[in-house]
Amino acid sequence: MVRAFSSLQTFNLTMRDYFSLVTFSHTIFALPFALLGFTLAVIQPSYPFVWMDLLLVVGCMVFARSAAMGFNRLVDRNIDAANERTASRDIPAGRISPVRARVFIAINALLFMVCAGLLNTLCLALSPLALAIVLGYSYTKRFTWLCHLVLGLGLALAPIGAYIAITGVFDILPIVYGSIVLLWVAGFDIIYALQDEAFDKEQNLNSIPTRFGGSKALSLSRGLHFVCVLLLSYVTWTLYGLYPTAMIPLFLSWALFTGALVYQQSIVSEGDLSQVGRAFFTTNGVASIVYACLVIGGIIFLS
Repeated sequence: MVRAFSSLQTFNLTMRDYFSLVTFSHTIFALPFALLGFTLAVIQPSYPFVWMDLLLVVGCMVFARSAAMGFNRLVDRNIDAANERTASRDIPAGRISPVRARVFIAINALLFMVCAGLLNTLCLALSPLALAIVLGYSYTKRFTWLCHLVLGLGLALAPIGAYIAITGVFDILPIVYGSIVLLWVAGFDIIYALQDEAFDKEQNLNSIPTRFGGSKALSLSRGLHFVCVLLLSYVTWTLYGLYPTAMIPLFLSWALFTGALVYQQSIVSEGDLSQVGRAFFTTNGVASIVYACLVIGGIIFLS
C-alpha cells in the first residue's frame, strides 16, 4: 500500500511537471478560437454536430500545442538556463530531462497526427505542415525578428484547422479568424518579449524589441492590435448579416475583446513592465474565453 501510494505521488508530480513544461493553462488562448471554427462548420445543415469530432478537434489542439511548447522548452533549454527570468523552467531546473522531453514531444506529435487522420484525409495530409510551423517557431528568433508573427501563425491554425476538420474545405470566415489570432498573438508576444530585450541582445537573439527598441516595438504591437480590431469588426458585421437575431452577443463580444486589447496596451509601457504578466496571461485568457462564449452562444441559441 505504501509503495502504491508513493508511486501515485510520483505520477502526480510527473504529470504536474509536464503540465508546467508546456504551460498547459495557456492552451486556453487559442482553444476558444478552435471551437469557433468548429461551430462555424457544424452550424451549417450539411455538417451535423458529432461529439467525437469535437473531441478530436480539441485533441488536435491540445496535442499540437503540447508538442510545440515542449519542443520550444527543449531547444531553448540552454538559453533559458542563462536567463534569470527563465532559469527555473522545468528542463534547466532539472525536473524534466531532455530525454523525457523528447519522448513527450514525440508522443504528442503522434497523437496529433492520429486525431487529424481520424477527422479526414485533408487534415492528415496537412498535419505535417502544421507541425512544421508550430515546432519550427522555436528556431525563428535565432535568425529573424519576425518570430512573433510565426508564433501567431502557429496559433492562427486553430480556427482554420477546426473548420477544415469538419468540412474538408477552406472558407473565408475561419481564415479571417485565423488572421485575427495571428495579429492578436503577435501583438501581445511583442509585449512579452520586452522583458528580455537586454538579454536577447547579449545572446544575439532576434525580436522586434531588439531590432527596433522598446518604444517602436510597443507602437508595432499597437498597430497589429489595431488591424486585429478592424478584422474583428469585419467578422462581427459578417456574422450579424448571417445571424441578425444574435446582434447583442455579437457586438458585445466585439466590444469586450476590443476593450481587452486596449486595456493590455494601456497597462504596459517601455519604462514599466511590471504588468506584463497581467496583460499577457490574465487579460488574453479571459478575453478569448468570453469572446468565444458570446459568439458561439449567440449563433447557436439566438439564430
